[in-house]
Amino acid sequence: MEGEISNIKQWIVFYPVYINSKKTLAEGRRISTSNACENPTCQEIGDCCGHLKLPFAIEVDKAYPRDFMQRGRVRVLLKKEDGTLYNPTISSRKQLMLRVAELVPRHPGRTKKQEPAASSTSTTGTSKSGKAGKKKR
Repeated sequence: MEGEISNIKQWIVFYPVYINSKKTLAEGRRISTSNACENPTCQEIGDCCGHLKLPFAIEVDKAYPRDFMQRGRVRVLLKKEDGTLYNPTISSRKQLMLRVAELVPRHPGRTKKQEPAASSTSTTGTSKSGKAGKKKR
């Protein structure tokens, strides 16, 4: 176990900001907005890495340096000790980001979360008070 923990430091670091379509390039997004997904979480990214059969470790206590309020990151291992790939279709960080951004919107937790939000209609009744625009002298 301890050998694996020291080994994790050499794994690829994957922050959710890298594939967040709500962020700009200056804020840390690394792929195009057309390929990116909206507000991914570390858990969703980890589940997608598991689906792609890649070893991963979620570090909840870590923060993104440009935005320290954004908590969490995922460490991913692409290659085995002998240099062969765990998943032959993913050979680089960029390919990993694109594949994970593709899978996150289809994540089962995400589809369940968005159903109640879409079905509930918010009342947009505006109430104006009669004193709006009047100044006291």
